[in-house]
Amino acid sequence: MFELKRLSPDSVVAALEKAERYRFLNEPMEAESICRDVLVIEPENQQALITLVLALTDQFDTRVGEASEEAHRLLARVEDDYARLYFGGLACERRAKAHWKRGGPGAGHVAYNWLRQAMDKFERAAELEPPGHDDAVLRWNTCVRLLNANPAIAPDDEGFRPWLE
Repeated sequence: MFELKRLSPDSVVAALEKAERYRFLNEPMEAESICRDVLVIEPENQQALITLVLALTDQFDTRVGEASEEAHRLLARVEDDYARLYFGGLACERRAKAHWKRGGPGAGHVAYNWLRQAMDKFERAAELEPPGHDDAVLRWNTCVRLLNANPAIAPDDEGFRPWLE
């Protein structure tokens, strides 16, 4: 078994810049690894927490359950109310899209529920946004457009029904 090497404290800023770059290159596992290294030496580093949440949500297409649960736990450690709500909304939105993309029975209902949670968080985040920053409004509008363009993403009006009766 190999042992992880410890990151030096003076390399945290450069490491987090690399993590962002890896996310932009669609290499979320690499970004996740870097954030975990940073959090070993700075457990409450806010940038590392948020970047790790985003790296995890980047992987929802392949590992939605465990990644979503961890992202939720990490968001609880984000100190800024706006950031916690905004990135929490983003995680819900991405989970909705992953369920919708995966498809299957009830996918539209599951996606709808996650989109509504996202929209609630974006609405609350918008109340805290500084002037000139409408990021939460932009994300809200993205959710609305997704809902309006896909009538199958809808609440489950009929409730649970067993497949075999």
